[in-house]
Amino acid sequence: TKFTLHLHSSTMPLSMRMTGMFNVSNAVAALAVGRRIGLSMNVMTELLLDYTGVRGRCEVIPTALDFTVICDYAHTPDALEKTLASLRECTVGRLIAVFGCGGNRDAAKRPKMARAAANLADLVVVTSDNPRDEDPLAIIHDILAGLTDTDVPYLTEPDRAEAIYLAMKQAKTGDVVLLAGKGHEDYQIIAGGVHLHMDERELVADAAKRIFAEKA
Repeated sequence: TKFTLHLHSSTMPLSMRMTGMFNVSNAVAALAVGRRIGLSMNVMTELLLDYTGVRGRCEVIPTALDFTVICDYAHTPDALEKTLASLRECTVGRLIAVFGCGGNRDAAKRPKMARAAANLADLVVVTSDNPRDEDPLAIIHDILAGLTDTDVPYLTEPDRAEAIYLAMKQAKTGDVVLLAGKGHEDYQIIAGGVHLHMDERELVADAAKRIFAEKA
């Protein structure tokens, strides 16, 4: 992300690896605090350029593909809407949203998540989050109720690894694929409270390998 910092009568072009307007706001606030306590602007801007952000918070997952994959913990309608709105501002191509909803949790938010995605995404892929003791397909059914009166195209795939692959398979140059809901988590909670290892960075790497193999 590139932005210009206006400091009194001067301006300073800045760059950082993190994406989204909320990260720009956070960066400006950090710079203001640093300046207040006497830190060098040059040192702070160099540190800002190297800082990759918090794991699972608008985290860019690197691939060699020509689109961007971002992992974020957004797991409520409000958080998903704000994250998508922030990404929309810096997306050249299409915005693809992959998300699910947790089982044994507030079911009323499921269609609201869908509507938030439908309002801002160009393609929605509905999948599993942490289904816990609920049937993943039943959760997906509840989510889809929020898409019935929308025009957004969508796919459903209960296997999250496969859903990520499908989303990345659909992506083209300049697109952004948002993986919402898991963020920093490296597990999936299924029936009986069992935690299965699931790290979206690994799932993205596996999907990228499949895509490259198919192109070969």
